[in-house]
Amino acid sequence: MTETVPYDAVVLAGGAARRLGGVDKPRLSVGGRPLLDRVLAACAGARATVVVAEPRPTVRPVLWTREEPPGGGPVAALGAGLRQVAAECTVVLSADLPFLAPVTVRRLLTALHDTGAEGALLTDADGRDQPLVAAYRTAALRRELTALTEGHGSLAGLPLRRVTGALRLTRVPDPLASYDCDTWEDIAAARARIREHGHVLDEWISAVKAELGIDLDVDTGALLDLARDAAHGVARPAAPLTTFLVGYAAAQAKGGPEAVAEAVRRATALALRWEQEASGTGTAAGTATPGTPAPGPDAG
Repeated sequence: MTETVPYDAVVLAGGAARRLGGVDKPRLSVGGRPLLDRVLAACAGARATVVVAEPRPTVRPVLWTREEPPGGGPVAALGAGLRQVAAECTVVLSADLPFLAPVTVRRLLTALHDTGAEGALLTDADGRDQPLVAAYRTAALRRELTALTEGHGSLAGLPLRRVTGALRLTRVPDPLASYDCDTWEDIAAARARIREHGHVLDEWISAVKAELGIDLDVDTGALLDLARDAAHGVARPAAPLTTFLVGYAAAQAKGGPEAVAEAVRRATALALRWEQEASGTGTAAGTATPGTPAPGPDAG
């Protein structure tokens, strides 16, 4: 199974966040984006996304619902979310996962399909199960929730292990994607990691694309090379202006990554011609070599 196969997502975002002083945890930002929006971006391939919480602004449209009673715990919230889904598979996520990515969702769905299990969940750095970063067979979840309701009269206050303990599970180790934010120390550590040298550029590009509503994968290395060539071959302020114009040209052409790549290629060639002229090595057709007058319109 891949992310092209229909699945629904249920995001639990209504916890009390007691260790954070009761703040609205899903709205806390990491890398300039609310935690909830980061999770919604990771499951953007879902056919339907249900968020169990009070409605609030989000990066993309979702369905909203609440557990009964409000604050009734994760099992009650899961039950409320499942009433809104119809796909064979449901990805269940908490709203405090700053490093969750679409590839993680694909891995979970693939593991669920390949193993024939009823659930595929991540394990954290200590090998502990993370049932709120998981893909499940919807029918299996409904079966267990129905049994719990019949046995207890309500899902409120029940621990998640009462659901997952009855399922056939497979596990996918991923200490980064399973990292969740329960304390201010967790938030601070996530924000610091975002700014580490090996991650900051990818995180910044992802944040800008989310802010501008752009769903486009481009060769950032080529764009950086273009910026370097424009800065060296023309002038330093030419770097940001050139990359802006490349993006604008691609948008005008109504193209995708291929249009960006073509605009980058042409702008890079132009910057290199400027650099060659400045260094006295320009030999392009129609240019004059140093010390030689350019031919006039009547020449020849």
